[in-house]
Amino acid sequence: MTEIVAAGKLPTIPDDLSIPQFQLDHNDPNRPIRPADVPCLIADDSGKRVFLSELRERTQGLANALSALYSIADNEVVLIFSRNHIDYPIAIWAVHRLGGIISPANPDFGRQELEYQLKATKATLVIAHPDALKTATAAAQTTGLSHDRILAFDVEGASTTGFVTMKAVPERKLRPGEGKTKLAFLSFSSGTTGTPKGVAIPHIAVIANVLQLAAHGRVNEDYAPVKDRRYRPGDVALGVLPLYHIYGLVVTLFMDDPISKLHFLLYCGLSIVIVPKFNFENMLKSIVRHRVTHLTIVPPQAVLLCKHPAVKKYDLSVIRFIMIGAAPLSDEVNEQLFALLPDAQIGQAYGTSPLLATLIPLDPSYGLSPANEGSPGGAGVLIPGVTVRVLKADGTLGGYNDVGELVVKSPSNALAYYNNAQATKETFIDGWVRTGDEVKITPDGQLWVIDRIKEIMKVRGFQVAPAELEGTLLDHPDVSDACVVGIPDEYSGEVPLAFVVLSADAAARVKADPSVLKGIKASILKHVADNKVAYKHLAGGVEFVESIPKTPSGKLLRRELRKAAQELRKAPKAKL
Repeated sequence: MTEIVAAGKLPTIPDDLSIPQFQLDHNDPNRPIRPADVPCLIADDSGKRVFLSELRERTQGLANALSALYSIADNEVVLIFSRNHIDYPIAIWAVHRLGGIISPANPDFGRQELEYQLKATKATLVIAHPDALKTATAAAQTTGLSHDRILAFDVEGASTTGFVTMKAVPERKLRPGEGKTKLAFLSFSSGTTGTPKGVAIPHIAVIANVLQLAAHGRVNEDYAPVKDRRYRPGDVALGVLPLYHIYGLVVTLFMDDPISKLHFLLYCGLSIVIVPKFNFENMLKSIVRHRVTHLTIVPPQAVLLCKHPAVKKYDLSVIRFIMIGAAPLSDEVNEQLFALLPDAQIGQAYGTSPLLATLIPLDPSYGLSPANEGSPGGAGVLIPGVTVRVLKADGTLGGYNDVGELVVKSPSNALAYYNNAQATKETFIDGWVRTGDEVKITPDGQLWVIDRIKEIMKVRGFQVAPAELEGTLLDHPDVSDACVVGIPDEYSGEVPLAFVVLSADAAARVKADPSVLKGIKASILKHVADNKVAYKHLAGGVEFVESIPKTPSGKLLRRELRKAAQELRKAPKAKL
């Protein structure tokens, strides 16, 4: 066997529609009808509700303004530098209406990290959350973007209403087949090594992923009593995952109402509660207040659900479905979730390139509570339209139960790494994507993620490239060489640990006075913290070594140091 093909059929995937045309305008016979009293978006704090007609109006209104005031045109890149906001999807779709490209950025980025993304994308406009304006302004100034090219979201979410009456700008129409190449997003990923890379995602990838998920979930099919169907118009999903992260952007939009959760869940007729910033106890309050039925979370949030003492104060029985993604979840936490919510369907998903490729099946006996007759630690089964290969270490292709690198072909695949031919050549090969993940697929069709072949770390679901941190460490005057590895952490999945070789001057100071070493370590930790977003901090600490092991060609022997790290310390306990 050389290829494993997902079961199930896909409907025709339109290749001449932009995402907002598909999401807001397209008459898809397979899409559930959204009841008139079911909002698309709900603001968590204020309870403001946005219905489909207003969503269309606000999107058109903002498109009018972006065209008239900022001359946003075809293929221009607009960078959104914001935490979740009720106008976030509206901003995305307004730019898409004009033929522009969206590049979402983490609002907690420091100036240098934002500068990097601005330069890499050549963005001509920044839409920022008011809380992030200071950093946005500083980064724009150093990259040559004028101050008047920064637009702020309105705190109350009413910033686009006044533009609806402006003359409507012509919408960018796609030619047949153009959806396969027309870029919708430049979502930055750390790739396998080095600095973050822009993943080029075309419009059809997001549309295809929505339809794949809908086919997998048998959306709008009469396959069970309404009360037992996984996705029902009128259900409520919590949009707590950040929309700047592709998992929140695609899975959350098309699964709830915010981008796969926003795009998929919107498609299914659910309402999405937009949560600006994650706070665990506030999340529990939101679940109760809005009667949330669907949760899409990452492993650290699953750990909190199982272990945080505040959970006992809230009735979470309204939850019917929990999907965990972005990083593997331990069997122990799976079992604890099953015990916490015995009537909910709970399982994992796996995404690559970067949209979803697997999801838990509808069969409630397949590794789901309450029966839990399957394997709780698997990442689900392939969704319709996905074909995979398992590339074994000897270069041959494996079959079921063979271990090797997962290689994926799907209509939802990304196209390339933006303006990076070498990285594209290594990852995107003749329509297939090399994931860098070591997996096996069992005969029942379930995917198991065993290890990561590539060097990338997953910290709280975020990708962290060791080489990026090593570059920052080498900027410290007391560091002559460095290697960063991930070490296990129950809460974060992994955290970065740095092995550091002192500079000659620093080594001499330490030899003269060993107590100096403590101050050097503190200075190195602060240096990284001052220059990198929080999840890239060296939470695993710093270990000083005399030399970094390398191959004769100079490549870091990271695997050796990973083993050394395991010997140095056990996995840290969960931090609540």
